[in-house]
Amino acid sequence: MAVPSLKLEGALARSTLPSISILHPIAAPRVALFSSSPLLPRKLLPCYISGRSFRFVVKASVQTASEGLQIKAIPTKPVEGQKTGTSGLRKKVKVFQQENYLANWIQVACFKPFQEDLSSICGFIKAFPYLPLSIAPSSTQRRDSLVGGEEIAKFLMAVPSLKFEGALTRSTLPSISILHPIAAPRVASFSSSPLLPRKLLPCCISGRSFRFVVKASVQTASEGLQIKAIPTKPVEGQKTGTSGLRKKVKVFQQENYLANWIQALFNSLPLEDYKDGVLVLGGDGRYFNREAAQIIIKIAAGNGVGKILVGRDGLMSTPAVSAVIRKQKANGGFIMSASHNPGGPEYDWGIKFNYSSGQPAPESITDKIYGNTLSISEIKTADIPDVDLSSVGTVRYGNFTVEVVDPVSDYLELMEEVFDFQLIKDLISRADFRFSFDAMHAVTGAYAKPIFVDRLGASLDSISNGVPLEDFGHGHPDPNLTYAKDLVNIMYAKDAPDFGAASDGDGDRNMILGRGFFITPSDSVAIIAANAQAAIPYFKDGPKGLARSMPTSGALDRVASKLNLPFFEVPTGWKFFGNLMDAGRLSICGEESFGTGSDHIREKDGIWAVLAWLSIIAYQNKDKKVGEKLVSVADIAKEHWATYGRNFFSRYDYEECESSGANKMMEYLRDIISKTKQGEKYGNYTLDFADDFSYTDPVDGSVASKQGLRFVFTDGSRIIYRLSGTGSAGATIRIYIEQFEPDVAKHDVDAQTALKPLIDLALSISKLEEFTGREKPTVIT
Repeated sequence: MAVPSLKLEGALARSTLPSISILHPIAAPRVALFSSSPLLPRKLLPCYISGRSFRFVVKASVQTASEGLQIKAIPTKPVEGQKTGTSGLRKKVKVFQQENYLANWIQVACFKPFQEDLSSICGFIKAFPYLPLSIAPSSTQRRDSLVGGEEIAKFLMAVPSLKFEGALTRSTLPSISILHPIAAPRVASFSSSPLLPRKLLPCCISGRSFRFVVKASVQTASEGLQIKAIPTKPVEGQKTGTSGLRKKVKVFQQENYLANWIQALFNSLPLEDYKDGVLVLGGDGRYFNREAAQIIIKIAAGNGVGKILVGRDGLMSTPAVSAVIRKQKANGGFIMSASHNPGGPEYDWGIKFNYSSGQPAPESITDKIYGNTLSISEIKTADIPDVDLSSVGTVRYGNFTVEVVDPVSDYLELMEEVFDFQLIKDLISRADFRFSFDAMHAVTGAYAKPIFVDRLGASLDSISNGVPLEDFGHGHPDPNLTYAKDLVNIMYAKDAPDFGAASDGDGDRNMILGRGFFITPSDSVAIIAANAQAAIPYFKDGPKGLARSMPTSGALDRVASKLNLPFFEVPTGWKFFGNLMDAGRLSICGEESFGTGSDHIREKDGIWAVLAWLSIIAYQNKDKKVGEKLVSVADIAKEHWATYGRNFFSRYDYEECESSGANKMMEYLRDIISKTKQGEKYGNYTLDFADDFSYTDPVDGSVASKQGLRFVFTDGSRIIYRLSGTGSAGATIRIYIEQFEPDVAKHDVDAQTALKPLIDLALSISKLEEFTGREKPTVIT
């Protein structure tokens, strides 16, 4: 009854009555002999299996009904005179002919001792309440049922010959293999299973008419860990996107909603990707993370993970998770975050999985996860108490270890390897330089003081909203001009600091501001790339290559061209950069959605971008004496535009649109694209081409299609339409508008003013208001 996972292909009936072998669950059996026996009918199969602490011999001696034999239990009474000597029992024939005289002796002398042993074993088995049984008679049918210990005990009682040597206790709890009783099994394989704790032994044995797979999933009491199989059913809506699964908190709080997804993930991974391995767990501190962390820890233990590293209080930024995975050579990691989406009981929660390289799981895995959520029938979870995550330390449950770690230390060590901290510290310590960082009450609050204050010498009051809160202080932790109002107000004030930055919920996005000056994410990655070799030690030999997401402006393209570097345009989603990094073809990359990073990890990295900008500012001013005017953020941007030209860029977000209207708008645009021709006029713009962006990975040849609708004009201007998959409800329509301006005299024009003709054209082409009813965007970037 401790065996929760049983898959039967074929029919289990009297015609396939099995003999039963009981295996030691910890040590692999020393020997398994299958042979004929003079005590059994010719076609019945005994099985002898010896383990470390006990031996079981099971001999099936009941023929099947289909072979014409019915077994009857005949009432009888004891008879006198059956004292058995060294030569057996000898009497006159007439004595043996008395009713039941011979039958009594045969039953008692031959079978009663074995039956008594079996009864004690069955009493033990009855203690287990149920066994989940999945029966698949054919490839198209399936039914699930629960079989109680009582029924299994009755089944075992049908086997009259059982010799037991040793003690059967919870410390020797067996897994069970079921063998075909007539035909010798074609194969008996004993191997590890991705669903089992490390030392438990599954047995898969196939016979002529059916196959049984029995998987023991209860560890022994001596190992201190009990594994439970919890029956469950598929739930709707667990399609996993580029950033994992994101829904409202109340959805995740539904029974088994999160547990189903976590188990489906383990069901999707190859055994070697986690069995006895190390996983990392962290999150942004939002509401529901505490409960979710305990669920994830227990299911990880139930599926055979050897160790899980958890950030103190469940906190660890997304880039830090990637860094820890890579440094600790972990098998992967869970990130509990809905990124820049709001948090709290009424808002959003999310979960995603990163691979051993530290990058988000590829579509091949996320598609499998979704497929498994549609067929899941049980969840494997360890029966362990909730783990105290409030302080650094280690706790062990049998062969499963939970280590609570400092979420900052490994990440800080990596940042010190990438950047010249002394150079940055010299800048921050200047009396004529002031710095402001807004953590938005999100996870980077846990990193800001150790890095900027303790290590780089910034004043404590340079950090605002630095305490991570479950609801982000009732804010929306999205670092843009709309939601990061606290920082915007500081940086556009009369006596503003020289440099300002903010990061989002899970710490992978960033916003960069100078005094009264906003740096677009598209310009930010281009400026970092152009200055990296000089200002950042990690790039002292120059970047290997540059890349951006398709909607991001072409500013980075121009840097790649001037520096003669390989350049790549990929779909939205950081995972598309991973293959290029692993192949050694990419160093610096970015997305217009405030994501910037490099190949030091496999995630975008908000703190990294802030340190990169501080490095550039510090390098530009390293020879400036006190009293001399510092090179400002605006100066750096304008110098860049003078060298490369300016790509005016803006993004209009229409959040939580009604999905059907948004989809109809996209289909309408696809229809327009199918009919467009090069050279067509759109107001003052001439069409170069229009398409639905498709990407072929140059490393593995994988193809990602339908990644955004593009209208590209002959002067380099672009209009792009996308539906975003990062929200938790409805659909978010994003419109991207870009126009290149080489004339330095026009670089100081306000972006919205410069782009107004193109913005009006974008709204006109799409008929957005007609399809969605929206007159204004939710956010303008």
